[in-house]
Amino acid sequence: MRGFGLSVAMVAVLAAGHASAAGIDLSKPYGDKYGCINRNGQEVAADQMLLLTDKELITAASACTFTETKAQADGSLVIKAQCEAEGEDGQSPAQFTIKRAKKNPRKLVVTDEDGNKMGEVSLCR
Repeated sequence: MRGFGLSVAMVAVLAAGHASAAGIDLSKPYGDKYGCINRNGQEVAADQMLLLTDKELITAASACTFTETKAQADGSLVIKAQCEAEGEDGQSPAQFTIKRAKKNPRKLVVTDEDGNKMGEVSLCR
């Protein structure tokens, strides 16, 4: 009986570890090619750019600062943000969903609140 209890405890620990491993960790930046190049400031001009950090989502035309991040049961993140668009005054609210890519779970897919795919990002090196 004692061995059985230990086995159940090990399974519970392994399951908990798997659940946290499935979550999305934004402590290091993710980006597309130009997002990663520009992660420390504008180094090259790019018409398309996507950079995702634990605090911001930056594109070639906008910068969004996160106001709320909620982990979902499926491992995705729903993020509320305030965004500034290039050439416009003020900020506007936005919502994004971050999920692991189905074909390559090391990549993340960013979608807007309407479900439109903004792009895929990889961990910046």
